[in-house]
Amino acid sequence: MTGHAIRHNPAWTLALPAGGIAILALASIVPGMPGMVPLLALGLVGSVIAAVHHAEVIAHRVGEPFGTLVLAMAVTVIEVALIVSMMLSGGEATAALARDTVFAAVMLILNGIIGISLMAGARRHFEQGFRVQGVTAGLATLTAILVLTLVLPNYATSVDGPSYSSNQLIFIALATLVLFGGFTFVQTVRHRDYFLPEDEDGEDNPHEHADPPTNAETFTSLGMLLLALAAVVLSAKKISPTMEALLDAAGAPAATVGILIAAIVLLPEGVAALRAAVHNRLQTSLNLAVGSAIASMGLTVPVVAVVALVMGWPLMLGLDGKSTVLLLLTLFVASISLRTGRTNIQLGLVHLVLFASYLFLSFVP
Repeated sequence: MTGHAIRHNPAWTLALPAGGIAILALASIVPGMPGMVPLLALGLVGSVIAAVHHAEVIAHRVGEPFGTLVLAMAVTVIEVALIVSMMLSGGEATAALARDTVFAAVMLILNGIIGISLMAGARRHFEQGFRVQGVTAGLATLTAILVLTLVLPNYATSVDGPSYSSNQLIFIALATLVLFGGFTFVQTVRHRDYFLPEDEDGEDNPHEHADPPTNAETFTSLGMLLLALAAVVLSAKKISPTMEALLDAAGAPAATVGILIAAIVLLPEGVAALRAAVHNRLQTSLNLAVGSAIASMGLTVPVVAVVALVMGWPLMLGLDGKSTVLLLLTLFVASISLRTGRTNIQLGLVHLVLFASYLFLSFVP
C-alpha cells in the first residue's frame, strides 16, 4: 500500500492544493498584503499541476472516456459557478460576460489546446491516429450548440439586439441540455468504443505498466482534484481585479476579461491534453478538448439563462460580425483537420495560427 501511495499520490500532490488554499486564506485574513498577487499566482500554478496529476490518477482507475469526463465536468462546474458569482455581483453590467467567456473557452479549446496538442504530438511521434467517429459526433454536437447560442440570436426577430426573448431563451437552454445529455450518453454508454484509444504505441504512457490505484487512492485524488480546481478558480477571482486593471491600462477591450477567465479555468485541461498528446494518447487529448467545449456550452448556457430569467436581466448571447466569422472559420477548419483520423504537424500549425488571429483581433479589433 505504501508503494502505491508513493507511486500514485506522492506528498507534493497533496501539498500543492493545500498550499493554494492556505494562500487564499492568508489573502482573506490580510487583504492588501504586499506581494499577495505573485503568491496567489504561485498557488494557482501549483494547483494546476496537482489537478492534472489527480485527473490522470482517476483516468487510470476508471479508464476512457470516463477519466477525461471527470476533469471536463469538474472544471466546467467550477467555471459556471465563477460566471454566476460574477453575474450576481456585477448585475446587469455583466450581460455579455457569459457570452464572452464561453466564446473564449471554445476558441481556446478548438484552436489553442487542439493546435498545440497536435503540434507537440506530431513533433514527437510524426503522425498520430484517433477514432474519427467520436470526434465527428463531438464536432456535430458542438457546432449545433454554438450556432444556436452564439450566432442565431443576431437573426431572431422577436427582440432587438443580440438577445433572445424569454420564450426563445428557455427553448435554447433546453435544446442545449438535450444535445449535451445526448452526447454524454453516446460517449459513456451507447457508443463508448468511439472514444476509446486505438492501438497506439504506449511506450511513452507513464501509466501503461503501472498498477491501477486503489479505491482509497482514487477517492483521495477525486477530493484533491476538486480542491485544486477550487483553488485555481478562487485564486483567479482574487487576481482578476489586478489583471483587469492591467488590461484597462493597456487599452484592451472589455471582452478580453472573458479570455482571461477562460484561460485560467481551462489551464488544467490544457496541460492534461498536452501531456496526453506528447505521450501518444491523442484520443485522450481530443476527448478532453472536444468534451470540455461541449460541457462548457451545455452547462453554462442553461444556468446563466435561468439566472437572467429569474433576475429579469438581459442576456447578450449573439457575437459581433468579426467573432462570428472567426467562430465559423474555426468550426470549418476543425471539421476538415479532424476528418481523417490521422494528424500531422501542419494541422496543428493551422489551428495555432487561427488562435493567434483570435487573440490579436481581440486586442486590436
